[in-house]
Amino acid sequence: MTTQPDGEQALLEVGTDAGVLVLTLDRPGSRNALSPGLVEELDAALTCFTGDDGLRAAVITGRGTAFCAGLDLKAYSAASADRRAPAALIDRLGRLTKPVIGAVNGPAFTGGFELALGCDWLIGSPAALFGDTHVSVGAFPGGGMTARLGRVVGVRTAKAMSLAGLRLDAEAALRAGLLSEIVEADLLVARAIEMARSVAAADQDLVRAVRVLHDDNVDRSVPEALAAEQAALEQWRALGGRRGWSG
Repeated sequence: MTTQPDGEQALLEVGTDAGVLVLTLDRPGSRNALSPGLVEELDAALTCFTGDDGLRAAVITGRGTAFCAGLDLKAYSAASADRRAPAALIDRLGRLTKPVIGAVNGPAFTGGFELALGCDWLIGSPAALFGDTHVSVGAFPGGGMTARLGRVVGVRTAKAMSLAGLRLDAEAALRAGLLSEIVEADLLVARAIEMARSVAAADQDLVRAVRVLHDDNVDRSVPEALAAEQAALEQWRALGGRRGWSG
């Protein structure tokens, strides 16, 4: 664990690497479950990420054998705890203007699964495991599960996961499109940083434009998506393009 200036142990390890912000959930004894303190530290890190032009991409991973077990129900049972904060954090993650790569080193369940779904894409170790226990524990999903999961794995698989507890291991997640690749555990974070460095080294105007098109075109028909791409291309050409442009 890292240590905060006041001497208290931090719940999030924050590092940088060649324009890449590296965030490691650091509550291994609780399987990196989201506590009020961890949510607060993540939110502060995202604020710094958004405001620092030198940071162009981010990686999120977990310490130990889990990515994130979801909401720390014991911590959030306190009367003073804001139970809306985790959902607000995950919503914010999904709306960032810079790419975030999830390096899923182990189980990502429920709220932790929603956190992973808020990333632009995911790579995983062979120990990656995805599950949604909201319904089985009598909790209503509020961090984007029903908005994002079906878009990735298809609505039938999403319903099987949410309603019947279907879990996807790394190989199944790769086949479903939830993981873009599987990497050995000891190389996982390095691979995620390598991908993020590629993003950081590219023309950032072009990164933003292409990323927005991918996100927006998901909800468009093919003709509408093609028209949007052509409109963006013409705008890019009108602005003179950037280095590496070959359109």
